[in-house]
Amino acid sequence: MSIEEKAQAVQKAFGALKALGRDPTRLEFEEVISPTEAILEGRRTILLGTNNYLGMTFDAECLAEAKAAIDRFGTGTTGSRIANGTYGLHKALEARVASFYGKKCAVVFSTGYAANLGSISALAQQGDYLLIDADSHASIYDACKLSSAEVIRFRHNDAEDLARKLARLEGKPGDKLVVTEGIYSMLGDTAPLKEIAEVKRRYGAYLMVDEAHSLGTLGALGRGLCEQADVEADCDFIVGTFSKSVGTVGGFCVSDHEGVEILRSISRPYMFTASLPPAVIAAARQSFDQIEARPDLREQLWRNARTFFDGLEALGFDLGPEVSPVVAVKLPGKETAVRFWNALIENGVYTNIAIPPSTPNALSLLRSSISAAHTREQIADALDVFARVGAEMELIPANKADRRRLAAPQGALRIVTGGATSKSEAEPSAPRSEKAAVKR
Repeated sequence: MSIEEKAQAVQKAFGALKALGRDPTRLEFEEVISPTEAILEGRRTILLGTNNYLGMTFDAECLAEAKAAIDRFGTGTTGSRIANGTYGLHKALEARVASFYGKKCAVVFSTGYAANLGSISALAQQGDYLLIDADSHASIYDACKLSSAEVIRFRHNDAEDLARKLARLEGKPGDKLVVTEGIYSMLGDTAPLKEIAEVKRRYGAYLMVDEAHSLGTLGALGRGLCEQADVEADCDFIVGTFSKSVGTVGGFCVSDHEGVEILRSISRPYMFTASLPPAVIAAARQSFDQIEARPDLREQLWRNARTFFDGLEALGFDLGPEVSPVVAVKLPGKETAVRFWNALIENGVYTNIAIPPSTPNALSLLRSSISAAHTREQIADALDVFARVGAEMELIPANKADRRRLAAPQGALRIVTGGATSKSEAEPSAPRSEKAAVKR
């Protein structure tokens, strides 16, 4: 098949959906005003699809560090880490990330995607076994392709199925590396990490957790689900990205296994990619200081997530399985999802559209990512738009849209950080009592 024929096949598959409105691959923001607002198609638009969980992209101290680094080191390194691309800044950031997690070693990659690709493919080699959650991110699946290990999938968030798979491997030579995620990016659900860690211990496997969406959002210190579930000692490798809560770009792998340093010599995505620019490194380092020092950002994030989730649920939308900074609305098919996404943009709200084959169980989703920087008014305005568009498209009952619960105070809010629950009487919440940030 020629390149032209391949292109025509793709156009045929997606052309009908693109004909319904905008092409998400060509959407352009003319101006970014703040972590939560941008100019899109000439209008001010609320950003509900940026993964900017703590609003760090406009943090004054991070901006100052980035500007100072440009003045001192220039705009880029023009080399890979094993060539001329390692500055004192890069080593300082690795030391800061290791300190943040309380681990001995950290290796920084140029993207979060490369962190998964490079870590997994280098750590699991010929004769080893990779056991991955069936709903794993594309970067984990691609890492499996690059690795020469045997790949075994276990059912999503099913520790018993993982145990059955590991039991069949007992007595076989080779390392067993289990890979799971903290918060899953499509539906916002969290892994049953306590149960998975117990299975890992029982069968003598290694455990890697991708904390891309849970870094900064979970745990008393913001270290993610491993911290919140109190299983950090069982997490042999933690990978993550700087492109979400940290507010820059890049990725990392941290571990107490000093052998993780072999990644610098055998991980192709580490060795053959240009290193991160000085401004990005400097901003990321400052961002980790902020994440550690400001638990109030996590509390505000969960207030906002709870308010938005409860508001959508009250409207009658079908949502993901638990309250989370990732709030997914399930829709009855690709065409409906595309029409809804377009209508939201026309009304000044930007979300992410996710449709098969990139979604679990062939779901069609509109995925919002909530930020600590969202104001109560922005959340209320966004819920207004969801209500109006949902009723117009007959996705929710009109009477529910008329009596929606938005961002008005509704009693004490239960905030989950670090596995502990605290109360705030001053902030709004719909009365879900025991259901904040836990599985329903």
